[in-house]
Amino acid sequence: MSVRQAVAWCNRGGSISAEPRINERIRVPEVRLVGPSGEQVGIVPLAKALELAQEYDLDLVEVAANARPPVCKLMDYGKFKYESAMKAREARKNQAHTVIKEMKLRPKIDPHDYDTKKGHVVRFLKQGDKVKITIMFRGREQSRPELGYRLLQRLAEDVQDLGFVESNPKQDGRNMIMVLGPHKKKTEAMAEAREAQAARKAERLGGAPVSAQDDDEASADLSADTPVDMPAENPEA
Repeated sequence: MSVRQAVAWCNRGGSISAEPRINERIRVPEVRLVGPSGEQVGIVPLAKALELAQEYDLDLVEVAANARPPVCKLMDYGKFKYESAMKAREARKNQAHTVIKEMKLRPKIDPHDYDTKKGHVVRFLKQGDKVKITIMFRGREQSRPELGYRLLQRLAEDVQDLGFVESNPKQDGRNMIMVLGPHKKKTEAMAEAREAQAARKAERLGGAPVSAQDDDEASADLSADTPVDMPAENPEA
């Protein structure tokens, strides 16, 4: 990292790597100093930089150790670590992973079974998950791939309001596979689910306002409904 890049990185409020050297742990004769508001102070002796840090009641933090001389910034390091931890926690809270579910069908599936499996696909897409549709051919069915293709086309048309064909049908040994992607992003689906759960909870409480605790419970219920680490569902025809 060049000096110019390092200074620009500081001005943007870039993150600091784990356990940077601070204050008396910095062991160099001089540093390129960046002020509390991101202003460039210039190259100063380490003793002068430490003196300024004490004057401002701040820490001298080495933010670019590989620069020559190293770039240091005046900041409240304890406050910076706390705020960084809070931001990371909030990011993890709002993080959403798209899960690939799987649904298996037979080429000559019964109408009732088709409706049931289509219902699963609809639920997955509403949750913002992708769905891998697998048509399983057995025996002489392998000589009739058009049956599977037509079934996949029918399913794609039936759920086109919720998803789109992300991967077109293709033969894979005895199976034919198609992947459907949701129109809604996972985060949008999760937000809508939270709102729906909060509305249902308010209705059960007789229209009373939903408290913060209720909202947290709704989030917990959502997490239970859409586990990201559970294996994909594979209902057999």
